[in-house]
Amino acid sequence: MRALVAFLFTCSLAAQAPLAERLQQCLQSHLGELAPGAQAAVVRPDGTLVAFHCGVADRATRAPMTDDGKLLAGSVGKTFFAALAVQLANEGKLDLDGRLATWLGREPWFAKLPNGDATTLRHLLQHRSGLPRYEFDPKFTEQLLARPDHCFTPAEELAFVFTAKPRFAAGEGFEYADTNYVLLGLVLEQVAGKPCYAEIQRRFLEPLRLLATVPSVGRSIPGLLQGHAGADNPFGGRDAMLQDGKLPFDAGFEGAGGGFASTASDLARWARALWGGDVLGTRLAEVLDAKPAPLGRGSRYGLGVIVDPTAHGPAHGHRGFFPGYQAEVRWYPDAKVAVAILVNSSAERRLSRALQEAADACTGLARAN
Repeated sequence: MRALVAFLFTCSLAAQAPLAERLQQCLQSHLGELAPGAQAAVVRPDGTLVAFHCGVADRATRAPMTDDGKLLAGSVGKTFFAALAVQLANEGKLDLDGRLATWLGREPWFAKLPNGDATTLRHLLQHRSGLPRYEFDPKFTEQLLARPDHCFTPAEELAFVFTAKPRFAAGEGFEYADTNYVLLGLVLEQVAGKPCYAEIQRRFLEPLRLLATVPSVGRSIPGLLQGHAGADNPFGGRDAMLQDGKLPFDAGFEGAGGGFASTASDLARWARALWGGDVLGTRLAEVLDAKPAPLGRGSRYGLGVIVDPTAHGPAHGHRGFFPGYQAEVRWYPDAKVAVAILVNSSAERRLSRALQEAADACTGLARAN
């Protein structure tokens, strides 16, 4: 793995400069006015990293976007927790087809969990448990805003789905829900014997030198850039997410459903290492064994990965949303290119599709140069 890290940092600055300019122009042309600013990076087929950005980091101050400022990655964080689950399974410490009750059945709340007895870890990883979402429940967001400094525990978050009916029988459908990964995180901590963040740090962040990737917990995250959520933001009712350096609530409510702030450079390198096979090894094919999911035309979902059809072949990646922030991270195995794009806005519905199109276009440039 160390050799891979060294390889990724090897680059020719003279060759990168004109490509970086073209990538920046491509990024700007696809995003237009949809976001105040964007931060992006590609890892080219030869392993070189090119970072670029456009726009401003803060709409009020007009400070320019930077390559090293942190942005919230939202559900892209699920890829770290899924990778941890697969590595533990590869070590014989976890059975992905084991029932959730094996690890959590003695919890006092477990009997209230919809589909609890029938759900497996694989169902959680694939969002096929039938569990509803807690994170967009109006009652949850009301409490989140009423108690801004409170760190919600997984049990407190799960309580919002205890009285809900399952969306379908476990394994019989797809419904994207952070609830699945909150439960997964509880199992992973029980099996690993330590907090997930510590294990992810030891296994992935330190060896790959993803030094800008940090847990998104609390209201103040050092180095976090301003995010813009729009006037209709249901999470705080304000456009600017940071006031005096603080978010309107504890970002840790995502838990294992997201849970990280990062940079495009770190996440592009993570995409190459993760879906390029260095992290998952022989279990990569199992991770990519994806089923149809209503996340886009032709999209499928595997073990913490979205597989999208593109003009450059399949893209293996994940999207991310956090109020004020959005992200798109992809690895294109046919092109041998990784792309990560993070923006400081979640206000425009068109942003998600624009980020996917920008990633495809940047891949074309990186592949040809």
